[in-house]
Amino acid sequence: MTNKLIKGLVATAVLAALSGCGSDNDDVMVPKTCAEAGDACTTFTVLHTNDNHGRFWENGDGEYGMAARKTLIEQLRAEVESNGGETILLSGGDINTGVPESDLQDAEPDFIGMNLIGYDAMAVGNHEFDNPLSVLDIQRELAEFPMLAANIYKADGTRYFEPYKVFDINGLRVAVIGLTTEDTAKIGNPEFISELTFTDPKVEIAKVIKEINDADEADIIFATTHMGHYADGQNGSNAPGDVAMARSLEAGLLQAVIGGHSQNPVCMEGDEYADFNPGDECAPDQQNGTYIMQAHEWGKYVGRADFEYFNNELHLASYKLIPVNLVQTVVDENGDAVRDENGDKVKELVGEKIEPDLTVQQILKQYQDKGQEKLGEVIATTDDLLNGERSDVRWMQTNLGRLIAMAHSEKVGSDFSVMNSGGVRASIEAGEITYRDVLTVQPFGNMVTLSTMTGAEVTEYLNVVASMQRGSGAYAQITGVKMAVDCTASTVAISEINGKDFSATDSYTFTVPSFNAAGGDGYPELNPVQTGYVDAEVLYTFFKEKGSIVAADYNPVGDIVYENSDSPLGCEIATN
Repeated sequence: MTNKLIKGLVATAVLAALSGCGSDNDDVMVPKTCAEAGDACTTFTVLHTNDNHGRFWENGDGEYGMAARKTLIEQLRAEVESNGGETILLSGGDINTGVPESDLQDAEPDFIGMNLIGYDAMAVGNHEFDNPLSVLDIQRELAEFPMLAANIYKADGTRYFEPYKVFDINGLRVAVIGLTTEDTAKIGNPEFISELTFTDPKVEIAKVIKEINDADEADIIFATTHMGHYADGQNGSNAPGDVAMARSLEAGLLQAVIGGHSQNPVCMEGDEYADFNPGDECAPDQQNGTYIMQAHEWGKYVGRADFEYFNNELHLASYKLIPVNLVQTVVDENGDAVRDENGDKVKELVGEKIEPDLTVQQILKQYQDKGQEKLGEVIATTDDLLNGERSDVRWMQTNLGRLIAMAHSEKVGSDFSVMNSGGVRASIEAGEITYRDVLTVQPFGNMVTLSTMTGAEVTEYLNVVASMQRGSGAYAQITGVKMAVDCTASTVAISEINGKDFSATDSYTFTVPSFNAAGGDGYPELNPVQTGYVDAEVLYTFFKEKGSIVAADYNPVGDIVYENSDSPLGCEIATN
């Protein structure tokens, strides 16, 4: 037991003894607040981010970026320490993949930025496996903090990462367990992870908690996870996340989860998400006595959880998601966007301006400057938005999802094309299209594969793929097929392929990214022709040859009808 805890317990005992003097009963005064507990109360603060996805540099509006994040975190540390507390800084993982400047440099600037900011630990995210394991090993050496994952095993049965680390935070021994989504086995690149096993986090965390408690290594136990938060445990086609894990444990074993993966601000009203906007108050989830927190994505926010520990219990004193130079569009009394004399939307900063840390800014600018000339090459124009927003492309057919599928099909002359929506990482705004835009939309470097099947085999394949639920990266953008999808039965009725009547005995060719052909996202594993065409290069060539894109040409045309679903836009079946 720590000296701090012994001191606190003695103080509590003294308070109890004093409360009994002159009393006619045996009631013991139990402190109800940190102030009442006095020295028996220990305070500390957890700061957290998640799903960085290459955003080491601020965007065009000056939002987020690691230099401003450093300034904010140093301010918070100073404030907490002045009040007698201490801080720990955690990441919910997915440092890799999302911005060309980072992707082309294997996220080196992001890990350097995390070192400069002073992270204490991170969960291993599924996108840490977007590169060969040799790259991940280099990143682990580069990181001046532990990468934690208790449920990732090598072929020899040993863990690939440390399962947990115990920190002394203001006198409290706090164990932090790392966990990674089971879905990594299907959404990670099979070429890189075939020798790894991703076990059930619910089983693994119970095992690790017992190990920690049996050894009396910690006073309280946290988890930093990359598993996703799904309100009321409704995870759809995704693997169970933080809520399911918290509910699976005996109450009191796990005090808090600092999460990532689903990339949402976990601000709750009961079992549902609150209508949260930057600057709003935020109440984290609490399941089975476990606080669950997540700070959206990209370093847009720094989560701040102020904890108090007394009476051998953890109490959350306050919680905030602090925006990092986020801006919002100004609206008039009718809710319409206010525009300036050039017709551009007027934007305003949420909260006070956070000045970037100059040291971090100068170091990271060297990385930002690399390759700018090539990335800035204009290759085409589009007359309207090509929609690849995560909140859209994973929930319905969009013009950009379909354009990418068509580009793959056109490149190899296939009858139809399947594109997983998780492989569409951003939108392309109206106007000029650059190489940077292409790499931002398609950062993974997957190959376009070509398969040939009979109509009957195609039906079996699409039974699985077309019925993937909305909201996950598995949701398929499909072109060249006219069909009805029965979401309850997970079957399809195909009427046309490539504009011709469907036949169960005819042969058809189709494209799918190599990631999915290898079984990624839970798609059926294929043995296709490896065309050698990289997806980003295919999209680059498609844009360059077209020159001018009419976005409406790629809008959904009603070829796919979803039946027995809670939504007409895709399979959506509530789970309990």
